[in-house]
Amino acid sequence: MSTIPIDHRTSALSEILTRNQAELAADWVQEMSGAIRRSDLMKDTELRAQCVQFLSLMKQALDTGGTNFNSGAWDPVREMLGKISRTRAEQGFTPAETAMFVFSAKRPLFSQLRQACKNDAAALAAETWAATELLDSMGLYTTEVYQKSREAIIKRQQEELLELSTPVVKLWDGILALPIIGTLDSARTQVVMESLLEAIVQTNSRVAIIDITGVPTVDTVVAQHLLKTITAARLMGADCIISGVRPQIAQTIVHLGINLQDVTTKATLAAAFKIALERVGLNLAREAAKTEHLKP
Repeated sequence: MSTIPIDHRTSALSEILTRNQAELAADWVQEMSGAIRRSDLMKDTELRAQCVQFLSLMKQALDTGGTNFNSGAWDPVREMLGKISRTRAEQGFTPAETAMFVFSAKRPLFSQLRQACKNDAAALAAETWAATELLDSMGLYTTEVYQKSREAIIKRQQEELLELSTPVVKLWDGILALPIIGTLDSARTQVVMESLLEAIVQTNSRVAIIDITGVPTVDTVVAQHLLKTITAARLMGADCIISGVRPQIAQTIVHLGINLQDVTTKATLAAAFKIALERVGLNLAREAAKTEHLKP
């Protein structure tokens, strides 16, 4: 490898990216081996294309904005790193694997810098320090975007799980059932309320059964969330019945002094369903036992 004559108007790093970009990209891809490379999640051709594009954008940014990663000249680089981080968060890469896209470029770059500045120790130290700060800034930016992307993915998945865990079931014409499993917090109460109110409007139901058999404990907060849901349903013209009130829950409600006197409660969903049928004008009756067929 020949020594690169350094033009004092540009950095040695910029000169390297101009003259040895292909070699640098090949060494960089080779550096990303093993678990970091993750060929199972990304094709080598795609990874190589990202490296080449990144080095090209980095060269342009260095020429116009120097090594100040926060300057506007680095906007295209930040945009690409953000896209890579978000994509890899969705694909299942770990934070370390994502950040190593940037950090694994250090060894190839420093190797090129040593060759370019081998006759000038002061220049080598200055260039190495500037390159280190720049790559560290890019790596930290990549990690930050990845973390935000993962948080957004987790939040979206939690919202989807909430919707799946609060299904509104139509038991009969005019009767809905909303089984609740797990604890109720403010976010989930909002999902429960929206799902129930939408179902009431769509089915024009008059009675809604809220089954809390799967709720482990009922405290003041949970009770307040239930009352809010019941009040909202009543405003839509539907009466609510709470089923699944176990002895322990009944004792807790009494102990906490929670007022549920104007709310119909039942121990089982079957008992609540019977009351709901009566409220829509239907009665259940057992079929009379069939007599034996008369002999001919």
